[in-house]
Amino acid sequence: MSEILGVIDPIAVRFLGIKVHWYGVIIGLAIMLALYLAVSEGKRQGLRPDDFYDYLLYALPIALICARIYYVIFQWDYYKKFPAEIYRIWDGGIAIYGGLLGALLVLVIFCKKRQLSPWLFLDVIAPTVILAQGIGRWGNFINQEAHGEAVSRIFLVQMHLPNFIIEQMNIGGTYYQPTFLYESVWDILGFLVLILLRHRKKLFKQGEIFLTYVAWYSFGRFFIEGMRTDSLMLLGLRVSQWLSVILFIGALSTIIYRRLNNKHLPWYLVVQKEDDQA
Repeated sequence: MSEILGVIDPIAVRFLGIKVHWYGVIIGLAIMLALYLAVSEGKRQGLRPDDFYDYLLYALPIALICARIYYVIFQWDYYKKFPAEIYRIWDGGIAIYGGLLGALLVLVIFCKKRQLSPWLFLDVIAPTVILAQGIGRWGNFINQEAHGEAVSRIFLVQMHLPNFIIEQMNIGGTYYQPTFLYESVWDILGFLVLILLRHRKKLFKQGEIFLTYVAWYSFGRFFIEGMRTDSLMLLGLRVSQWLSVILFIGALSTIIYRRLNNKHLPWYLVVQKEDDQA
């Protein structure tokens, strides 16, 4: 396949001087799928579709800005010399953790304004967010970024990867470890775990699906981030590794604290079947 396609062009469409990148196409499709699934589950939990549509309109631009700010902060030695490049987001340089934190801030404010339970809202969207993250990593694949250290072609062949992935990992004549793939698989597996378990009776209290997502994602991201070569560094570890540790411990601690200190936490709501109501 790679002999026919060669290295995949990161530009999906060129029209009248406008370039549409595969990265944007993939992210856009991932967001639309996540929105569809969130709306479907939200209806079961008594949330209106408009709540999700409106939230997305606010959260997307803020998340993008925060993802850029996060990246710039930890690359400040470069950007303080070239401040005019700070806004050039199309040249690359966004951090997913920054985007997630920005979206979380918007959600808290949004739910307060709409008088919605932020924990329930987070529980509904958490599985769809990790799915979108898993799909979005294929944008990194197209761009030949978010990869690991140099490896041999034999190493990749022995992983039984399709040839088009192997050849796309050939960057400038050197093969690299496909860490984008590791995270994509981890994220999609997390999505499957969450949707298979979320309707189990008396398993999750409200907020715990979201907290489980945070713990799951952070645990995998810590190890995968350690394999990457393009990550932001801080005190000997990658910034995302430090944040992964904080979020993992924070999520588990929050679950335990809430369970021990609030005996009246509501369970994650599930629509009863007719035979359950009889």
